[in-house]
Amino acid sequence: MKVVIQKVSSASVTIDNKVNGKINKGFVLLTGFTHNDTKEIVSKMAIKISNLRIFEDENDKLNLCLKDVGGEILSISQFTLYAKADSRRPSFINAMKYEDASKLYDYFNECLEESNLKVETGIFGSDMKVSLVNEGPVTIILDSKELNM
Repeated sequence: MKVVIQKVSSASVTIDNKVNGKINKGFVLLTGFTHNDTKEIVSKMAIKISNLRIFEDENDKLNLCLKDVGGEILSISQFTLYAKADSRRPSFINAMKYEDASKLYDYFNECLEESNLKVETGIFGSDMKVSLVNEGPVTIILDSKELNM
């Protein structure tokens, strides 16, 4: 599982010219799954993200997490995170199959909501237009393979 986390002051996702999800201060999560991802990995990643301290405290140190600042999440499915781009035309053979990835994406969002976070989403498999204002900019990439999950 890979997640690109972008700290934002605002973000939205539009599908078919209609806003599907919109947040204020928080994270935009671009989330992709690969073949060996499990609910256990997804759950651990959700906990990691909900506790990630990348908001400034009163001393301008990155010591606060989403809950501390009343932050929200805009969660976007992104199978292209598993692109194999060793040729001119990327291959997506490392991305999990649609049906399985869709179920894990829903489960991931449920896990985030269980942490008492407001979660807005796109629609899995849709053509989405994501708009955001990146703060900092702060962008962090988490890979479950590198986090020994």
